[in-house]
This record gives sequence, C-alpha cells and structure tokens, in this order.
Amino acid sequence: MSSRQLFVTTALPYANGHFHIGHIMEYIQADIWVRAQRMLGHAVYFVGADDAHGAPIMIAAEKVGKTPQQFVADISAGRQQYLDGFHIAFDNWHSTDGPENHALAKEIYLELKAQGLITTKSIEQFFDPEKSMFLPDRFIKGECPKCGAHDQYGDSCEQCGAVYNPTELKNPRSTLSGATPELKTSEHYFFKLSDPRCLSFLQQWTQDGKLQSEVANKVREWLVPNELGESGLGDWDISRDAPYFGIEIPDAPGKYFYVWLDAPIGYLASLKNYFDKGGPLSLGDSRSFEQYMSDEKVEQYHFIGKDITYFHTLFWPATLHFSHRKTPTNVFVHGFITVSGEKMSKSRGTGIDPLKYLSLGMNPEWMRYYIAAKLNAKVEDLDFNPEDFVARVNADLIGKFINIASRSAGFISKRFEHKIGSLSQEGLALVQHLQQSAPHIASGFEQREFGKVLRDIMLLADRVNEYVDTHKPWELAKHQDQATPLHQVCSACLESFRLLSLYLKPVLPKLVEEVERFLKISPLDFSSAQTLLGQGHAIGVYQHLMQRVDPLLMGKLFEPSPDVVHAATGPHPSALVPGGTPIESVIGMDDFSKVDLRIALITACEAVAGSTKLLRLSLDVGEDQARQVFSGIAAHYKPEDLVGKLTVMVANLAPRKMKFGVSEGMVLAASHENENEHPGVFVLSPWPGAKPGMRIR
Repeated sequence: MSSRQLFVTTALPYANGHFHIGHIMEYIQADIWVRAQRMLGHAVYFVGADDAHGAPIMIAAEKVGKTPQQFVADISAGRQQYLDGFHIAFDNWHSTDGPENHALAKEIYLELKAQGLITTKSIEQFFDPEKSMFLPDRFIKGECPKCGAHDQYGDSCEQCGAVYNPTELKNPRSTLSGATPELKTSEHYFFKLSDPRCLSFLQQWTQDGKLQSEVANKVREWLVPNELGESGLGDWDISRDAPYFGIEIPDAPGKYFYVWLDAPIGYLASLKNYFDKGGPLSLGDSRSFEQYMSDEKVEQYHFIGKDITYFHTLFWPATLHFSHRKTPTNVFVHGFITVSGEKMSKSRGTGIDPLKYLSLGMNPEWMRYYIAAKLNAKVEDLDFNPEDFVARVNADLIGKFINIASRSAGFISKRFEHKIGSLSQEGLALVQHLQQSAPHIASGFEQREFGKVLRDIMLLADRVNEYVDTHKPWELAKHQDQATPLHQVCSACLESFRLLSLYLKPVLPKLVEEVERFLKISPLDFSSAQTLLGQGHAIGVYQHLMQRVDPLLMGKLFEPSPDVVHAATGPHPSALVPGGTPIESVIGMDDFSKVDLRIALITACEAVAGSTKLLRLSLDVGEDQARQVFSGIAAHYKPEDLVGKLTVMVANLAPRKMKFGVSEGMVLAASHENENEHPGVFVLSPWPGAKPGMRIR
C-alpha cells in the first residue's frame, strides 16, 4: 500500500470565546479521519490555530482591560483541556498573530499584487458616530437584502447564505452602541476576485468533481453570470482602517488586512511553525516547510462548517493559486449541530457545554461515538437527542461490543491459563468474515461515511453475539467434557473482538488502547486485520472497559449553570426584553409541576362596588361549586364581555382574603411592563374544544 502525504486542518476558531460543542463536533470528525488515515499507513500533519485578529477581539479586550495579545493568549491557554478531554490529537496548535502568519500574509499579498489582482478604491463604509470608528461587518446588523431575514450580520446571511456588502443591509444598526450608522468614505484595498482569470480558475477548480455535490451546486450559483453577463463574484475587500488588531498592509501604513485574508493563511502558518520547531523530525521527515508544500504529492484538506463555504471554496483557493501555492485537494463541509431538533441555546437549556460534559465524568468516547454515528459525507445538520444518545451508546458500545469480551475473557483466563486456543471451522469462518470487511470499513472512513461505517461494524458485532448465543459458553462451562468447544468459542470471540476494536479505533482511540493492553498486542492498524492472535497467545486479566450511560447524567448536563441563569435574569435593555421584563430564573419540571393550571369557564362577572380596578368572577373549574376570583382587569374588560368565555386560572393558589371577599385563585392575563407605551391587558383564552377543569401541562 503506497503511503500518501496529507496536510489536514479544521476551521480556525475565533479567539473571543471558549470552544462550544460545534467546534468539538468538527474536531472529532477531522480527528477520526486523520486517525483512520494513519492506521492505513499514510503520513498526516494535522494542525489548527486560533483566529486571533479583528475588531471584535480588540473591542472585547478593551472591555476587560487587556491588550488584544493578552486577551488572545488567555483564551488560547484554555484550549488544550478541551482537546485532551475529547482525545483530539492536533500535531500543532498556533495563532494567526504568530510571526509566521505575519510574514506569510504579507508575502501572499505582495504576490497577488504583482499579479495585478490588488486594487484600491474609495468606498462608503458604515461609521458609528457614538464609538467614533468604522464598523466591522460583524458589528452591523439588519435585514438581509436578498431574503429579508431579520437580525443578519453585515457580510452574509445565515438564512439564505447570501454574501453582500454591509451597506446593502436594510435598517442597519450598530451592535456596539445601537446607533444608526453613518456612511463615510475611506480608501480600501481589494482582491480582484471578479478578474476573468479568477473566474476561469474557480469555474474549473470548483466544478471538477472534488467538492461535495451540494457545495459544488451552491458555488455554481455564485459563479453564474447575471442577466448583464456579469459574474456573481465581486472584488473582495481585504483591508480595514485603524484602529484595528491585525497585520498591517506592508505598503499601506494605517491599513490592516481584513481578518478573512490572514485567517486561512493561518493554516499554512501553523504548519510552518510546526516544521520550524522540528515537529516532523520525530516522524523522520527532515524537509523544510517550503520543501514539503512544494511537493506535488502532498494533499491538502480542510474540514469546515457550511457557514464559511464561500471563503474556503472561492476566496481561499484563488488566493493560493494566484500566489503560486498549492490549492486544497478538497474542502469537506459539514452542517451544524442541533439539540432535539432545535438550535442550541444555553438560556433555554438546549446547549451542550463540553467542559461541563467532562466535569460530570461523562466518557468523552461516548460523545465521539455518538457524533460519528450521526455523521456522513453530506452537508447535513447533526441532531443531538439525549434519549437517543443514552440508548445508542448503551446498546451499541456496551450491549454489542464490550459484551463480546465480557462474555468470553473470563473463561479464557480461569479455565485456559489466559491463552487463546484453536478455532473451530465455524469460528474461523466467523473471524474470516470480519477480516474480509477490513477494506470496506477503511473505505468508509476514507469517504467520511462514519455513520454507515459504525452501522456496519455493529452488524458485525451482532453476528458475533449471535454466535455466542448459539453456542452458549456459560452452558459449555458447566460440563467438563466440553472444555475444547468452550475454548474454541471463547477464542473466536476474542479474535473477533480484536478485529472490531481495530475497526472502532479511529472513533474510540483510548478505549482501544486499553484493549491492546488487555490483549497484549502491538498498536492496531488496518494492516493487522489479516492476522490473528493465534493459538497459544496469552492475554491479560480482563477488567471492565466502559460503563453504561446513566440517564440521570443527561439531566445534569442540560441544567443551566449559575452564570447562565444570571445572564438570563440580569438587566437587559428594555427594547430587547420580552414584554419589558427579563425572563425569570430558570426552574425545573418539579417546580413547574407544582403549579396547577386549569381551564375555567367564566359563569358570572360583575364590577366590585368601591373599586375601580377589580372585577368579581365566578369560575367553573369542574368542581361541585364555582370559585370566586377577583381580577384587576376592570379598566380593560366589561363584565358582559367575559361571561361565557373560557380562560386559564391557577387552581391551587392559596386563597387570599381581600377587602371585598376571598379570592380563590388567579386568572392569567398578559401585559407589557410599560403600559404607557404598550397599553392593554389580555386575558388568556384556550382554543375551542377545551373543557372546564382540564389541566394544562
């Protein structure tokens, strides 16, 4: 098998916050692919870096009284605990503010300029009059000029995928101050992506079959000329005005590279940093970074989310090609991760905090397996369902895979001096069937069809468990004259378990390391699929390899942390708060279930003598007699308008003695905190078909 040379990266996380589960999903996907490639004998360099530049980091650092460099360094210092925690093994992790990136970005810019692909022009740009600064795209929000979606950023729409200039936004606002931005003129530098040379190159590069079909189709939309015959590609603004945290343009004092120019160059910078500090020498590679990248055999791959497809399939390959560098062999695009079908939200308790997951003692390889089981080579969102997570991990990893070793290893150790025996013809046929699956499994990993790979592996595990159930080693062990069949059955099980472990190793690297120690074997790779432990091989003492998922842990995982509760209940600008008041503190289902809400029929209603605010309501909630409830809605409803209507009441509220009588519950109504600006009180009313006394759940 010829060895390939692979350079692999993931999208660079912006260094203004900690990793979220979307980052972890992408890193797990890439890590599995890299591990599989290495198990196939290929040489892989797998690098990442922090995307460290831009106005958002400059502004965030200013708010906490730090320099941008210190702010980024503090964020970077917390990265490794996530990566180690989920067994994600980058060869190198760097920063786009490193000297390598400064040098490479300037070199590439000057090479693009020498190609006549850099131009300048005066543009109108949004300026925040309150902050006295030009606004970066991501600090402007408004309505998408293409589809009309609200609350979209100034560079691209998350709803329809359109890319546009910030000045095209409808009803723009500054996210820094809330002010309506003003248009001011500034000279900017542009990469001429609209140049016919770029268009010709990109039409060839994006449509030659390398990209996923969904990605190629989307890119084709961007490349198709409009009714005037003009390409959908516009010149790309690559400069920003001071103040800005970034790399200064070499021949333009006071101008800085826009973060999206230097961020992808960070892929190369991280690899260069790794080479320069001698990392490859440990693998016997004595080449320089320049020698490596000039080798035509080197393949370059990027794993990215679908929201940054435009940059990686148009801007990035054109930048590389016209600066005389290797273009990506492929860009692997994945979807987002949702929770139970919803976009993640910490305040709603649907977010997954990776560190919280680890702090609860949850096995990181549960997550690796579950994510892999949901991934394929398409640009599809991945849904994390807590109940499915528990069921799938417990059924597949414990019930099918681990179960094979736990049902056979003890007999080998106690009855046969820890030694593997010969195989019966049936046992050998089983093992050979698993061996024959190796090329298929390897191909599935190569094609990133992880979900299908794991389904196929579990089908193999099913076959092994059927063999166990047929031969019942626990029954054979009861009879002294069945020692040979018992030895053969258990040996076939452990031979099969070794092969299943090999196939699962890219997904479960730490678990399989334990398997290798238990079986006393060298590290598994795909070349070892055609070998056996063999008769007489001695194994170690089996100890349980993985625990089941406790469903109670899932409840703890989704409990909002104190900082989230504080954020949800803290002060907000009134314009952003529903109904003018903050959402109350998060409660659990136990608290909610204590409130007994019932459908009530208003059988009578009258004004209360001596009060201008109260109405006296008689409510039928399905009991023997009506409830009396006083409600402060007299200014909004006439008594005759309410009689005969259904509403909602709190049925188990303690009776309250008032000046005019006892109130035996509460009718629910909605209103805004600021009634002067938002007048009105609105009594809740259920849909037709509801009956008095029905409980609301």
